Amino acid sequence: MNRESLDKLRLDRRLINRRGWMSEAERRRSLEALPDVSPKATTLGAESDEDESSPASDETSTPDA
Repeated sequence: MNRESLDKLRLDRRLINRRGWMSEAERRRSLEALPDVSPKATTLGAESDEDESSPASDETSTPDA
Protein backbone atom coordinates (compact mmCIF):
# COMPACT_ATOMS: atom_id res chain seq x y z
CA MET A 1 0.00 0.00 0.00
CA ASN A 2 1.16 3.49 -0.65
CA ARG A 3 1.46 6.14 2.04
CA GLU A 4 -1.73 7.96 1.05
CA SER A 5 -3.80 4.79 1.42
CA LEU A 6 -2.28 4.05 4.83
CA ASP A 7 -3.01 7.59 6.03
CA LYS A 8 -6.68 7.10 5.18
CA LEU A 9 -6.77 3.90 7.23
CA ARG A 10 -4.93 5.20 10.32
CA LEU A 11 -8.10 5.93 12.30
CA ASP A 12 -10.25 3.18 10.81
CA ARG A 13 -12.42 1.65 13.57
CA ARG A 14 -11.72 -1.86 12.38
CA LEU A 15 -7.95 -1.40 12.62
CA ILE A 16 -7.45 1.04 15.51
CA ASN A 17 -7.43 -1.68 18.18
CA ARG A 18 -5.11 -3.98 16.24
CA ARG A 19 -1.94 -4.70 18.20
CA GLY A 20 0.98 -2.69 16.84
CA TRP A 21 -1.14 -0.56 14.50
CA MET A 22 -0.81 2.72 16.45
CA SER A 23 0.58 3.67 19.81
CA GLU A 24 -1.72 5.39 22.29
CA ALA A 25 0.24 8.65 21.96
CA GLU A 26 0.07 8.53 18.17
CA ARG A 27 -3.68 7.86 18.30
CA ARG A 28 -4.20 10.80 20.67
CA ARG A 29 -2.20 13.14 18.39
CA SER A 30 -4.16 12.00 15.34
CA LEU A 31 -7.50 12.53 17.03
CA GLU A 32 -6.51 15.98 18.27
CA ALA A 33 -5.42 16.95 14.75
CA LEU A 34 -8.88 16.27 13.30
CA PRO A 35 -10.86 19.41 12.43
CA ASP A 36 -13.80 20.47 14.61
CA VAL A 37 -16.96 19.96 12.58
CA SER A 38 -19.47 20.27 15.43
CA PRO A 39 -21.14 23.35 13.85
CA LYS A 40 -22.17 21.11 10.93
CA ALA A 41 -24.02 18.70 13.23
CA THR A 42 -27.79 18.60 13.39
CA THR A 43 -30.19 16.87 15.74
CA LEU A 44 -32.08 13.97 14.23
CA GLY A 45 -35.64 15.02 13.51
CA ALA A 46 -34.93 18.73 13.94
CA GLU A 47 -35.74 19.53 10.32
CA SER A 48 -38.75 17.22 10.11
CA ASP A 49 -40.34 18.68 13.27
CA GLU A 50 -40.45 22.13 11.68
CA ASP A 51 -42.03 20.75 8.49
CA GLU A 52 -44.65 18.74 10.36
CA SER A 53 -45.79 21.64 12.55
CA SER A 54 -47.46 23.50 9.68
CA PRO A 55 -49.82 20.71 8.51
CA ALA A 56 -50.70 19.84 12.09
CA SER A 57 -51.99 23.37 12.70
CA ASP A 58 -54.11 23.13 9.53
CA GLU A 59 -55.74 19.93 10.74
CA THR A 60 -56.77 21.50 14.04
CA SER A 61 -58.32 24.52 12.31
CA THR A 62 -60.78 22.44 10.22
CA PRO A 63 -64.37 22.82 11.42
CA ASP A 64 -66.25 19.78 12.70
CA ALA A 65 -69.08 18.84 10.36
